[in-house]
Amino acid sequence: MSSHTKQLLHLVIGGEMKEVGKVEFANLKAVDFVGAYPSYAAAYDAWRGAAQRTVDNAQMRYFILHAHRLLDPETGKQHDA
Repeated sequence: MSSHTKQLLHLVIGGEMKEVGKVEFANLKAVDFVGAYPSYAAAYDAWRGAAQRTVDNAQMRYFILHAHRLLDPETGKQHDA
């Protein structure tokens, strides 16, 4: 990997929401971790597959988290790479 290429990480998670239209999980212990992906395109494909499996459950939602934009717990600063 060249020094000019940013390392990206996208997490796909989902679970049952407390209410339709809100983003609050009903049970954090039951969150479905679909996977971690090196590109948005791969994460999107995984998100789509997970969402399609739960199309009959209006309370289920899946999300793509851009983990390369996480805050460092030691400094509180955002890191993009």
